[in-house]
Amino acid sequence: MKTLSKTGWLTFAVMLALAILPPVFFLTGNAFYLDLATRLVILGIAAVGLNLILGYGGLVSFGHAAFIGLGAYAVGIPSYHATWGGFDMVASYNGLFHIALAVGISALFALVTGAISLRTKGVYFIMITMAFGQMAFFLFQSLNVYNGDDGLTIDVRSELPFINLDKPLHLYLLSYVSLVVAMIVVKTIVNSRFGMVIKGAKGNNERMITLGYNTYIYRLTAYVISGAMCGYAGFLLGNFTTFISPDMMHWTRSGELMFMIILGGVSTVLGPVLGSSTFILLEEVLSSLTIYWHLPFGLMLIILVLFIRGGLMGLLIRKGR
Repeated sequence: MKTLSKTGWLTFAVMLALAILPPVFFLTGNAFYLDLATRLVILGIAAVGLNLILGYGGLVSFGHAAFIGLGAYAVGIPSYHATWGGFDMVASYNGLFHIALAVGISALFALVTGAISLRTKGVYFIMITMAFGQMAFFLFQSLNVYNGDDGLTIDVRSELPFINLDKPLHLYLLSYVSLVVAMIVVKTIVNSRFGMVIKGAKGNNERMITLGYNTYIYRLTAYVISGAMCGYAGFLLGNFTTFISPDMMHWTRSGELMFMIILGGVSTVLGPVLGSSTFILLEEVLSSLTIYWHLPFGLMLIILVLFIRGGLMGLLIRKGR
């Protein structure tokens, strides 16, 4: 209970800081820091979603960036066709339609690819998820109607009731609330009977099957939920960047997402948020110091992962004790 108490206070402190500091920076004329916070919060949502199957389920997926890309294109494609008179104007800019499209397509893609991928395990699962992700990457790269590798510019952001995504503070608050909801959803899932089966399958899948649980269905459901959450993050990312390209789906982006989770602490609700925050901040600071920032950045991340057991969450909890 003491560890849980420490974790609870740490989660409260971090989320309170994210709720207060970025808006304060923006209102005092430092809009750059709000943009930085918006990016890390959106990636935090995707990392929380991936952590459901990676941290709690033990499924290493190198294809989750595809879901983010699909979510972003769910915003860009309707807007593109509206600009050129191809779609109904109201539906093309309707944010609720974009969200439904992003989550629905991502969930469907996760259902189809997950149904195949989960027939394998170990390194084969890793490779087949990467293969599906790269298939999506090359598909959108070949679609010249949407500028292929050059990407799409989103001229008009999604329109939502009572929220103006053209206002940076509105977009950040929506992203922040979405992150909180995502964390609550994952925490609720992992503490339920469903979550117990997922975690049990990670430890000993054969034993869970012997006990009468169809772990394939449980894992597939978790995979679909995870993909849908990443698709929603893609919807937010598309509105934030107002530019989307197939590069968002590349397997290296999935690797970055996994690294954020491992850096922050797998199998924890707050870990992916800490990992995404540290990853983005380190990247920003080092890139401002030198054009060769990739080398020290990579070395620092490797040292953190190798010598800090349990990631940043493990380090902070031990320090708290």
